Amino acid sequence: MSKPLPQAIRAEAIESLLIERGLLAADDVDKVIQQYNERVGPMNGARVVAKAWVDPGFRQALLEDATRAIEPFEFQGGEVQQLVAVENTPQVHNAVVCTLCSCYPWAILGLPPNWYKEPAYRSRIVREPRKVLQEMGVTLSQEVTVRVWDSSAEVRYLVIPQRPEGSEQLGEKQLAQLVTRDSMIGVEILPPYQGVCHE
Repeated sequence: MSKPLPQAIRAEAIESLLIERGLLAADDVDKVIQQYNERVGPMNGARVVAKAWVDPGFRQALLEDATRAIEPFEFQGGEVQQLVAVENTPQVHNAVVCTLCSCYPWAILGLPPNWYKEPAYRSRIVREPRKVLQEMGVTLSQEVTVRVWDSSAEVRYLVIPQRPEGSEQLGEKQLAQLVTRDSMIGVEILPPYQGVCHE
């Protein structure tokens, strides 16, 4: 396990002090973090992916120049100044890592998961991608080519996951609800649609 960053220790100390003085409730902090992690950031990316699934012209533009293609969305936040989109297909599976630190497109994926910042993931996904993916629940046949993309301060990546089977009749908004943060990093394959999505 890596040592916490000084900023994280400072933030935790301030949070503890505010809770202790009754100025903040721990549940409120957890709710804000959960909302940001599950909806705000990753839902931006999910909207992009859903549009790519239903609009072939946008999908092509995204693959050619993702930075320019997402401009109409006017996402707030940074780390998408040089965005590259890669597409998972039945023949190719893409996964993203930052081997140096934790470079990540915050504006479209929200906060990076803790495991993304861990040295174990950062080193192993490059050396033994199939094994790491399998440990994370993604089992790929030997016929599937695995490509690992290394994010950096200059370039960030977005994986366009394969559209779930059975979702052909869904609209863009419903499709966005099926997309997860981990699928846009490439460490999850979206399951077949089971009819539980709501407008």
